[in-house]
Amino acid sequence: MKKIATTGLMACVFLFGTMSCGGSNDSVEQAQNATEQRFEDTAMEEERDDQGEFMTKAASSSMMEIEAGKLAQERATNPQVKEFAAMMVKDHTAASKELSDLAMSKNITLPDSMSNDHMDHMRDLREKQGAEFDKDYMDKMVSAHDNDISMFEDVAEDNNYKDAEVKAFAAKTLPKLREHHQRAQQIKDALK
Repeated sequence: MKKIATTGLMACVFLFGTMSCGGSNDSVEQAQNATEQRFEDTAMEEERDDQGEFMTKAASSSMMEIEAGKLAQERATNPQVKEFAAMMVKDHTAASKELSDLAMSKNITLPDSMSNDHMDHMRDLREKQGAEFDKDYMDKMVSAHDNDISMFEDVAEDNNYKDAEVKAFAAKTLPKLREHHQRAQQIKDALK
């Protein structure tokens, strides 16, 4: 009987350990899940899900643009690319701080690291050097800002989006994202 109880207990421990270790290691997904669990079964659950999804994706994108900017400041060979990278670090650090403060006020959990997709972008960039790095970095910045603009427009221009503060943050940030995109495209075109 003692052996059966011990075996059962070990099976439970193994099962619990497997379940808690399994799942995604994507920080963005984990942050979204933490926020969802915090507001589960409340009247505001759907609104919190929308806020959490937007904020966690925006945070991940900004982290990638900051880290890629730091890397570009070290590795880029073109002065325009280095200048753009410095602007990315400065502007996205400021936006990340504002987003973090907003998320905290709304009890939204932000990721502490980039999404797996953004980590893949960084791994790819780290493999490049010289002119190849410059071109790939600018390609990634044009693409990242295309995605950012679309995501921020979805929130800023949605008449049904309920949270006025999140909507205002998105609307306030959009002009800077468009400026980044335009400058990234100009530099990308000049590198051809």
